[in-house]
Amino acid sequence: MDKFSVKEGASYKTRITSCYRDLNSLEKKIADYVSDNLRKVSHSTISEVATELGIADSTLFKFTKSLGYKGYSDFKIALLRESFDPQITINNEINDNDDEEMIAKKVFEAGKRGINSAASNIVGEDYKKAVDFISGANKVAFFGLGGSNVIALEAYHKFLRSPVQCIYASDYDIQTMNAARLTSKDCAVIFSHSGMTKGANEIANIAKEVGAKIVSITSYALSPLAKMSDVVLISTIEELSYRTESTPSRIAQYSIINSLFIMVMLRDQGKSDKTLKRVREVVHRVEKNK
Repeated sequence: MDKFSVKEGASYKTRITSCYRDLNSLEKKIADYVSDNLRKVSHSTISEVATELGIADSTLFKFTKSLGYKGYSDFKIALLRESFDPQITINNEINDNDDEEMIAKKVFEAGKRGINSAASNIVGEDYKKAVDFISGANKVAFFGLGGSNVIALEAYHKFLRSPVQCIYASDYDIQTMNAARLTSKDCAVIFSHSGMTKGANEIANIAKEVGAKIVSITSYALSPLAKMSDVVLISTIEELSYRTESTPSRIAQYSIINSLFIMVMLRDQGKSDKTLKRVREVVHRVEKNK
């Protein structure tokens, strides 16, 4: 497992869920054991846990380093804190006995956890690189399929108020054509919760072929899309049952879009204010003439 970019202080659950799908069988065995025995592991030596798992001490040490910890001691301290944190250990999964009020509250709580999960994964340097790519591009293209297409549209709608020249299309074939027309001076922003969508990865491949910078916004740091990207911004992995819309992830992605938009606007406030004023004037005039 390659070490993935994560902010120091992110919970073990956030770190491991973000890459769990892409772990090999041995890494999943370690991850499952730790997840099921947080308190026990937090009070055990590296040799005790390794013996329990039937692995070498060095294998367990490498696993903790891959998750972004300084070593096993740092890993244990994080687990100790997490195992006694009620906000982390509480089970908010919806079940058959929940009434409408409880279901609504759990959905709202999932949304808040989604935001917190994304916030814990913020790496300032990654956001700076993303803003550099977007601000410095001749053209920025927003891409997304399925539910992610809605997020791409929101990003396009938001950045139309900025000095950035941007494009967007809902149709997949047109998206591929947009990607093909990018150049090395352009930037592709690709939204995909899983990072495994065939269409999204094909768009990334096309953008990569022409040399465009790729900014991906996904929940999985080791996904194929993430590996093709120049910079990866992690959204969230907190979800509930009946999660076909990946709602917490979408909420987190909205926050990422807003963050990038504000950062881009602040790069050149004079130009940003002028563009925003012009857009508002036109919108107001059109609304007035309806």
